[in-house]
Amino acid sequence: MGSSLSSPSSSTSSSYHSGGGGIQIQSSNSNPRSKMKSVSVISPLETTDEDDMEVDLEDDFVNQKRIIVIESNNCTGNKIDYLSELPDECIAYIFQSLGSGDRKKCSLVCKRWFQIEGQSRHRLSLDAKSDLLAVIPSLFSRFDSVTKLALKCDRKTTSIGDDALILISFRCRNLTRLKLRACRELTDTGMIGFAKNCLNLKKLSCGSCTFGAKGMNAVLNQCAALEELSVKRLRGITDGAAAEPIGPGLAAGSLKTICLKELYNGQCFGPLIVGSKKLKTLKLFRCSGDWDNLLESIAERVSGLVEVHLERLQVSDRGLASISNSPNLEILHLVKTPECTNMALTSIAARCKLLRKLHIDGWRTNRIGDEGLIAIAKSCSNLQELVLIGVNPTCLSLGQLGSNCLNLERLALCGSESIGDAEISCIAAKFVALRKLCIKACPVSDSGMEALAGGCPKLVKVKIKKCKGVTCDGADWLRASRQALDINLDIAAVEQVDASTSDGGAQETAAEFTPLFSQNAAAGGADVASSSNGRSALPKARLALFAGRNFVACTFGRWANSNNGSHSS
Repeated sequence: MGSSLSSPSSSTSSSYHSGGGGIQIQSSNSNPRSKMKSVSVISPLETTDEDDMEVDLEDDFVNQKRIIVIESNNCTGNKIDYLSELPDECIAYIFQSLGSGDRKKCSLVCKRWFQIEGQSRHRLSLDAKSDLLAVIPSLFSRFDSVTKLALKCDRKTTSIGDDALILISFRCRNLTRLKLRACRELTDTGMIGFAKNCLNLKKLSCGSCTFGAKGMNAVLNQCAALEELSVKRLRGITDGAAAEPIGPGLAAGSLKTICLKELYNGQCFGPLIVGSKKLKTLKLFRCSGDWDNLLESIAERVSGLVEVHLERLQVSDRGLASISNSPNLEILHLVKTPECTNMALTSIAARCKLLRKLHIDGWRTNRIGDEGLIAIAKSCSNLQELVLIGVNPTCLSLGQLGSNCLNLERLALCGSESIGDAEISCIAAKFVALRKLCIKACPVSDSGMEALAGGCPKLVKVKIKKCKGVTCDGADWLRASRQALDINLDIAAVEQVDASTSDGGAQETAAEFTPLFSQNAAAGGADVASSSNGRSALPKARLALFAGRNFVACTFGRWANSNNGSHSS
């Protein structure tokens, strides 16, 4: 959008529509003696009679429909540009409704728009190569209101260093969110300087960086308003007994979310976790070491946890059972923790009666089954979402879940050897509130599809993948029986799944289980380079189970979003 907004000559006719529906510029001709009108309509778009040229620029502009008219008299050539009288705040509001590409185009229209666009941009993502240092002063002179900044570098290039980060912190003292990706030239010195200048930081996410405990502690000691901390592959932290403890610091009084991923020495964050009394969400992914003792310490000091994710951790029933000390727990993801059994799940069920979402990837160890699921069914009547991967429930536990969990709307069964036609019939008969059903790599046949035709009265979506007993005929019959039902069938060949845990699984490179309601998965752009320990490649057979995990996550992500939309309407 590089053209001027002034009215074109009487011999032309043009129109422009910007992306996002925020701005529409149109001009039209009439006879030579009449006035030519150029109308800019500001979202929401609404056309009115040509004679209505009233311009209303009151303070409540945002909540009302406005029409700005640019008039040109062909006889005198005089122009009245009402758009120039529109306050900067209103134009900035319009820009905020546009996409990044359209904002850039709008900034080229005139100097005023260039300035407004820069001053109204609060979110910025930069390629954090070393040559960024030279343009930081001019860049942040234009974008002087940035509060959310992402600095991402390529694995093959040299990243910004301490000088660049400190200079940015001088220019962005109101920064509330910072994301660092693969900034390997940053050291503790840069983080210490940054922390001194950006005291209002609320969210810090760093991945594949090389600064250490001193830099992290500087942020925790200076940024008292920090609410979210996400750390992935932080390589500068000393391993072993010499590791410097991290936290608690002033940030412990405000932290609500802590996420640690792929850390050899993640337990050095123990003082921070234990000291965060307001902590609501704790996510631990593929962090080495025995976590039982630390989880017990956390349970003694932090009782307000609402969401817990444990993936490929060395944790036993003792550590998992300690989480039951959080009676407000609503979401629990237990992924590939082979030492956890029915006993720990029973402890969770006994005390965490508000549980709404439960994800279990049992890795086909058969240590979690009917006993634990029956305990959940009897105690957690608020359960809305259940995902079972590599777990083998039978009609015994499924019947209890259907009878007692009357709010259960989403169910996923993946890689379960015990889920056959009888279990599908049980689901059809008992799960009266079920709306979304996902089945993958289970011994189900067309008979199970027939059972679904007469049950689950609220069912709206069914997704079936790699169930070799289900044919297109069975799916077509179900579709014909329930025409409103959305059926997604993939009858690709089923790969054999090796569920052994002989390789430990703690450092494998399979994609992590994406949360169902995640807002940050696509925006992260995190570096996914393998760590220096040289992780072994997975056997092809096990990849089938990991793919199933991602299949369920993606499916439920879309389902959950659509379901939220229907409830809000």
